[in-house]
Amino acid sequence: MEQDLRSIPASKLDKFIENHLPDTSFCADLREVIDALCALLKDRSFRGPVRRMRASKGVKGKCTTLKGRSDADLVVFLDNLTYFEDQLNRQGVLIKEIKKQLCEIQHERRFGVKFEVHSLRSPNSRALSFKLSAPDLLKEVKFDVLPAYDLLDHLNILKKPNQQFYANLISGRTPPGKEGELSTCFMGLRKYFLNCRPTKLKRLIRLVTHWYQLCKEKLGDPLPPQYVLELLTVYAWEYGSRVTKFNTAQGFRTVLELVTKYKQLRIYWTVYYDFRHQEVSEYLHQQLKKVRPVILDPADPTRNIAGLNPKDWRRLAGEAAAWLQYPCFKYRDGSPVCSWEVPTEVAVPTKYLFCRIFWLLFWSLFHFIFGKTSSG
Repeated sequence: MEQDLRSIPASKLDKFIENHLPDTSFCADLREVIDALCALLKDRSFRGPVRRMRASKGVKGKCTTLKGRSDADLVVFLDNLTYFEDQLNRQGVLIKEIKKQLCEIQHERRFGVKFEVHSLRSPNSRALSFKLSAPDLLKEVKFDVLPAYDLLDHLNILKKPNQQFYANLISGRTPPGKEGELSTCFMGLRKYFLNCRPTKLKRLIRLVTHWYQLCKEKLGDPLPPQYVLELLTVYAWEYGSRVTKFNTAQGFRTVLELVTKYKQLRIYWTVYYDFRHQEVSEYLHQQLKKVRPVILDPADPTRNIAGLNPKDWRRLAGEAAAWLQYPCFKYRDGSPVCSWEVPTEVAVPTKYLFCRIFWLLFWSLFHFIFGKTSSG
């Protein structure tokens, strides 16, 4: 399919997406099984040190497909976790208990697909996986099971969270170096950030994701995470188009050009957090001063999705540069597709800008009122 994608003319990319992306048949077959597994986990009581806990729900996270095999995250949200540190402190015990529950379900129930729980990597492992496979479809999905604090029990997904919530996350209540381990808590916000986008933008994301998988198949690991490419696609559309009907080839080219400019990238969003709270503002300024690329998770400011290894980006950027010469970025007459004009960085407001504006307005109002009183 790589040959098909890179050799078709730019005008045919929409047709390519329609005909080839995505292949949802296997996901549709598994959705019912995953829902059943989550329902069974929800109905079962945990035992031992976590006996007061119960799974409140399960959410399937990111899914990547390569050569007939898919990898996905299954986030199990738990009640009676009171805050983020509960997840960090009890994760190992929770993983062991979830494994016991899944093994019991494996022996008790028969599903239409093969269900196989994998052994823990070590006695203190913080990761658990299981595999679902359907022989007739010649495909399998490996799930990484991730226990998480049910953040959305405390937040309205449609409203901006109280910024004190993020201040608490940033403060000493989160152990240094452990911030990235909390990313599962933000799964709901992260999924909504992408799912609320226009249909055609989501199709472009599928195309970019497919391109990334072709690169991964050719280059292998390590590469920047797939989620970075999804965010870059949203960013390119927000700053370069913002219309629901756009030229797919232009959007695709813009994303690949951004990949080649990875050393200049400084990207963040203020959908869920912003600079109005002083503690959050100071933290954001520190994050955005770090060595680029910096691409902050739109739901979690402690997580730089871009990662810390420039070699990952260098390999992907080289492949992106090669692809920009392919026919998929040319029209039928041979003329090149132009990219959108998109900056490589988002401007950062001056530190304490909001406080300064407040005091300026206060003093202006003060002088206006008392000035009139004096002249009267």
